[in-house]
Amino acid sequence: MREHLTADHRLLHPTTWGGAGRLLAGSVIFWAVTALLLHQAVPGAQSFGRLLVLTESVGLTMTLSILLLRSTSALWRLRPVVRGLLLAMVALAAGFIAGHAIALLLLGEPMQLVGIGADGLVPIVVATLVAGLTLHYFATREQLSSEAAARSEAQRLATEAQLRLLHTQLEPHMLFNTLANLRSLVSEDPAAAERMIDQLITYLRGSLAASRAPWTTLGAEFAQLRAYLEIMSTRLGPRISFRLDLPPQLASVAIAPMLLQPLVENAIKHGVEPQVGPGAIDIAVRDSGNCIEISVSDSGPGLPTRRVDPGPERGRGSYGLQHVRERLQALYGANGSLTLVAGDPKGVTAIVRFPK
Repeated sequence: MREHLTADHRLLHPTTWGGAGRLLAGSVIFWAVTALLLHQAVPGAQSFGRLLVLTESVGLTMTLSILLLRSTSALWRLRPVVRGLLLAMVALAAGFIAGHAIALLLLGEPMQLVGIGADGLVPIVVATLVAGLTLHYFATREQLSSEAAARSEAQRLATEAQLRLLHTQLEPHMLFNTLANLRSLVSEDPAAAERMIDQLITYLRGSLAASRAPWTTLGAEFAQLRAYLEIMSTRLGPRISFRLDLPPQLASVAIAPMLLQPLVENAIKHGVEPQVGPGAIDIAVRDSGNCIEISVSDSGPGLPTRRVDPGPERGRGSYGLQHVRERLQALYGANGSLTLVAGDPKGVTAIVRFPK
């Protein structure tokens, strides 16, 4: 299953060089404050400059070692307790041995890890204190990350449950209308009735698959939409026409199933059906670089105000649109969005964006 990290999770677990750099910059400030507090707690034991070099070297070495370990996939296959112990052991060894050696090298002092007397205990005390702070820091991050992931998953499941409830309410209505049309077509136009039955089978098969899988492809989603629009075309006749534009290279892109269905239903209900004369539905996909953009346009009367839709509470079909927005938020965080744009001189375009 495709995973999408939330903003909280990315903050706690940097996955880019920029994120790691910000974390290390924060660590430099943190260890500088730690050195100042230690210097004030034990005045005269060490100069602040020497203590700062020692604290920064030990702390940053431990931070780097933990970051490097956490980037390996093998570590995350271990149980949390084993993973924590392994991180603690490696971080302690790296901080005390490598960090202390780096500090002595920077200070131009002879290489010795343990000396005699009070001065010789300073590296041990500093390394122990810094190790405890570092491990507590990362343990807290781990807990916050787990809580953020749990909240995100709970939100996603709740949104999915609401969406399934919405479809259980919409599909019987659509199915009853389709069956009523079929009843009249069987005697009037058997060939059209046969085509409608084929499209209804495709639609219902896709709906069943969508209820069982968390992800599908744009190719499968468009096949589902085509079946739905063919059914509506048979029902509405010349009052509706449609166009589906999916570039072949984007057919395998992952998407949440039935994500676009409420938008197409909105376009028909509020765009095609209210107007006198024929109406058109246009669905297109394009690759905009770092995200996929899908537009669902209709030639209907348009929005009450000629401007970009400001949010889920304004515009047409707020109930269905709100579910789409909530679903995008749960799946993609701030990287997923839905916008309504008024056409010129009429019509509405719903634009969905989500990362590739």
